[in-house]
Amino acid sequence: MPDNPRFIHLRCHSEHSLLEGAIPVKKLPALAAAAGMPAVALTDSNALFAALEFSVTAIDKGVQPIVGCQMVLQVGEHLAAVVLLAQNRTGWMNLMALSSCLFLREGSPLPAHVTEAELAAHAEGLICLTGGATGPAGRMVAAGRTADARAHLERLHAAFGDRVYVELQRHPNASGVLTDLEAASEEGLITLAYDLGLPLVATNDVHFPTPDLYEAHDALICIADKCYVDQRQPRRRLTPAHHFKSAAEMVTLFADLPEAVDNTVEIARRCAFAVEKHKPILPRFADDEIEELRRQARAGLDARLAVIPLSATPEEYTARLDFELGIIEQMGFPGYFLIVADFIKWAKGQGIPVGPGRGSGAGSLVAYALTITDLDPLRYNLLFERFLNPERVSMPDFDIDFCMDRREEVIRYVQGKYGRDKVGQIITFGALLSKAAVRDVGRVLQMPYGQVDRLSKMIPVEGVKPVSVTKAIADEPRLREERDREPQVRRLLDYAAKLEGLYRNASTHAAGVVIGDRPLDRLVPLYRDPASDMPATQFNMKWVEAAGLVKFDFLGLKTLTVIQGAVDLIRRSGRHLHIAPDGRHLYAPPPGAEDDIGAIPLDDAASYDLFASARTVAVFQVESQGMMDALRRMRPTCIEDIVALVALYRPGPMENIPAYCDVKNGRQELASIHPSIDHILAETQGIIVYQEQVMQIAQVMGGYSLGGADLLRRAMGKKIAEEMAKERPKFIDGATGNGVDAKKAGEVFDLLEKFANYGFNKSHAAAYAVVSYQTAWLKANHPVEFMAAVMNCDIHLTDKLAVYRREVARMGIEIVPPCVNRSEANFSVDAGRIVYGLGALKGVGAEAMGLIVIARDGRPFADLHDFARRVDMKRVGKRPLETLARAGAFDLLDPDRARVLASLDGLVAWSAAVQAQAGSNQTSLFGAGEDLPPPRPVRTEPWLPAERLTQEHGAVGFYLSGHPVDDWLPMLRRKNVVTLAELTAAAADGPQVALIAGTVSARQEKKSARGTRYAFVHLSDPTGLYEVTMFSDLLDAARPHLEPGSCIVLQVQTEPSGDQLKMLARTVQPLEAVVADAEAGSLAVRVSDAGVAGDVATMLARIAAEVRAGPRARGPVLLRLRCGEDEVDIEVATDAPLTPPARQMLRAVPGVLEVVEI
Repeated sequence: MPDNPRFIHLRCHSEHSLLEGAIPVKKLPALAAAAGMPAVALTDSNALFAALEFSVTAIDKGVQPIVGCQMVLQVGEHLAAVVLLAQNRTGWMNLMALSSCLFLREGSPLPAHVTEAELAAHAEGLICLTGGATGPAGRMVAAGRTADARAHLERLHAAFGDRVYVELQRHPNASGVLTDLEAASEEGLITLAYDLGLPLVATNDVHFPTPDLYEAHDALICIADKCYVDQRQPRRRLTPAHHFKSAAEMVTLFADLPEAVDNTVEIARRCAFAVEKHKPILPRFADDEIEELRRQARAGLDARLAVIPLSATPEEYTARLDFELGIIEQMGFPGYFLIVADFIKWAKGQGIPVGPGRGSGAGSLVAYALTITDLDPLRYNLLFERFLNPERVSMPDFDIDFCMDRREEVIRYVQGKYGRDKVGQIITFGALLSKAAVRDVGRVLQMPYGQVDRLSKMIPVEGVKPVSVTKAIADEPRLREERDREPQVRRLLDYAAKLEGLYRNASTHAAGVVIGDRPLDRLVPLYRDPASDMPATQFNMKWVEAAGLVKFDFLGLKTLTVIQGAVDLIRRSGRHLHIAPDGRHLYAPPPGAEDDIGAIPLDDAASYDLFASARTVAVFQVESQGMMDALRRMRPTCIEDIVALVALYRPGPMENIPAYCDVKNGRQELASIHPSIDHILAETQGIIVYQEQVMQIAQVMGGYSLGGADLLRRAMGKKIAEEMAKERPKFIDGATGNGVDAKKAGEVFDLLEKFANYGFNKSHAAAYAVVSYQTAWLKANHPVEFMAAVMNCDIHLTDKLAVYRREVARMGIEIVPPCVNRSEANFSVDAGRIVYGLGALKGVGAEAMGLIVIARDGRPFADLHDFARRVDMKRVGKRPLETLARAGAFDLLDPDRARVLASLDGLVAWSAAVQAQAGSNQTSLFGAGEDLPPPRPVRTEPWLPAERLTQEHGAVGFYLSGHPVDDWLPMLRRKNVVTLAELTAAAADGPQVALIAGTVSARQEKKSARGTRYAFVHLSDPTGLYEVTMFSDLLDAARPHLEPGSCIVLQVQTEPSGDQLKMLARTVQPLEAVVADAEAGSLAVRVSDAGVAGDVATMLARIAAEVRAGPRARGPVLLRLRCGEDEVDIEVATDAPLTPPARQMLRAVPGVLEVVEI
């Protein structure tokens, strides 16, 4: 530190003081350096989130970091903040302990805080500033409690000795007036300091870099406190003086107390500590980890080679294993591999599904031998150096996929093995991005919601994130117009631009877990997400690794849950994976692997036929419309094709899909780049697809080691111009040394540079291609169990269930409707049919449905009274029971759904009385409830089929047993109306204009930037769900026909839009109006017996009298009844209009079994 600094800032808030500080961590040292200050303190509120990042950044800038924290202290019943600064490592350890204690405290009704006793116990190595006017002492003095303030300062003095300073602050407003608390407390604090012999120190409570950020920062405070900028009620306010003042300003401000300024420099000199990076820290797995790793890896490889088809000689496998082990040992990572292998082996031993691999780790043979991965890297030509490069020292990083339902069990195992205090999650911070900043600032400025919503939507999105406010203003003329026209909009955008990028909230990383060799709070400060009982590190993923903690990713992959669910259903059906539903043996599994999805053959013709025909709904990675189109074009015949497609189907690389497919299918010749490297590109039809190919080409042509080639790949991918300038001549020299023409070598280098940015990690692509193949294999060979498992994984997602229901119908699989006598809580399989799960109904709850299944206990309910007797209906709940009734789940007990619904109140009351009697041990001699008279069914009008469908839709979320358009289809076809499925198929060949019918399910109206209204109308037909965009001119006229439940016919124009079929409405008409002049076909009415004929004739007469509109029959109605083994048709003359509503009235006649057009 220079000999003559005048002032050092000791109280600064970075962006890690969430919704409070507005200084980016990296900017704070730069501010100090620009102000000529050789040191600066970071004192975020309660947290040490940025302590390591700040220390490293400050040292890089030549500024001494002072690591501290503004910490809330409980004094009696009151909370106020003091400032703690770490003098040395002991102080840092105590600061970590206090911050961790503050966040991990349980059971306190107060906000996060530390107690005076905790502070005193951890005072060593810390300097304490008393908090100024807003600290405990300042507030006491301002409130006239000087004696309490004196006692508090005496306690601090006893704990900290000469390391406690009475803090003074002056934040005058534009008129030079101090804040109320400062004015009320300063004189008293100075007096107490002199009386107690405590030194003074002057600080500025810095929250933002410059005064011009004050107004935007004031909006940030309002966002945090959920108040308004211009509200009249008292609220927390800072002043423009809370900026990063210069030393001269502070010296002038405290000219009357020069010792308070001088003490800032003294304190800085006393603080000689910075948080440092640390080499990797791992618990010791074995006394000799190198020998243990070698033992496990060699034994594991022997076990693998005994059962797998070899892709090389055993000697080559052994040589590769030894090479990898040497690198792992050289880099010091044997323990890491052993730890990962241990918890994966445990998971597999517990029957927890584990993915075959993810990321570059699948390229390691050691990982394969240890069963960390299940992909033979020699079989797929994967490179170890892509995972662990001896020329680029960095931690290995295995990302492990577990079944999403059981991932937590593995984490609990790790906690149990290493100690709960040594295992934690990793914090992550959510930033205030531009769209959210506009919305939040608009709210605190009290601007109309609609206006703010419209402005936010004008901000474009690039990739997955919105562009900055500044870029949006530059790129979007409408936003500029709004800004220039209205001062309040200019104010909003100005504030939002200054606040975007600041951190808004903290949560935990979705998958990251760290394991320490000692309690984590001795290594890093800890935090706890209120949503988790597991502590998290206060450093984010980047900085926790810099602190030495090693990250392990425990990811949940839904597809693994689907696969395991399908295997379980197959076993429950009495089969193994290798046995088809018809009893055929699909393959010969190794002993003990009858139900191991990893043992299925990779050459199954049915699976590749499924891929080639794009019947891939619910197949991992390839279920989007774009993927289906690529599959049809590619017509995969081997696993390598699926690997390539997974890698190619991304923005940029996907432009090569047509060339790949054309070469593969003989429509285009395979081009040669250079004979020395053509073999590397042969598996991808001459196209550079994988990062590993870039590395191999650099090795073979340029003479690089694979480690050096990985460095080249990374430099190319990051477009580091300086590195490229060095590497280009090196590559060309190496290539010419291998006999390649220099010009050609330059061309290849340019090609590599282009594709390195697009190239995909082959190890990851191969691992996910295998999972994709496994799901395709299950769908092709065990379709019923697979689709039931898929539906179970999305049991609460109605839109997805609707898609799967359509796919099941396309596959010819019958769905047994929800039924209290047949259904489980989840989807199940029975005799080749999927039985609808009761838990999939809307709003019923899995636990309530489980009560029904448990009460049934393998013995079907005889009737509604038997159900009410055995099921505690009150505990199930009236609403879930109403949903069951509407869905038809009681049909086997009483087919009249309207009557069941109307009778539920009485049944629930009777069930409660029966349960109460059983619980009081007063059961009669005849059994529970036998002496309690059951309620009588409530008489009500039965629902017509249309009403049944409407009620069913409300309970299921989509039409399950039929669709309102079903009966109209024959007439609609005569009007050239197509189904969604037909239109989708036609649209694959280009834009279409067509008529399509549907039932409206919802309408979302919005206002455009020009103020005109438009709508997204959600509809369905018997083949699927779709959305149509409708603009204002049509919307205004069509609005009366767009209520939910309305059946309409639209003329639409299709447009390609990624994976979705985009439709724009041109016209809208009520469905009945479209078919009003359509010629109807004759009807066949199948009845249970001849006695029903008279009721049918009566109903036809009623229809003729009541239903006037609609097409008339071409001929008589045929009454169809069974006579012995034959069916007999009896003609019934009628001139009734045979519209679908009339058909529904016929279906409502007791004894009518079916009504169909002929």
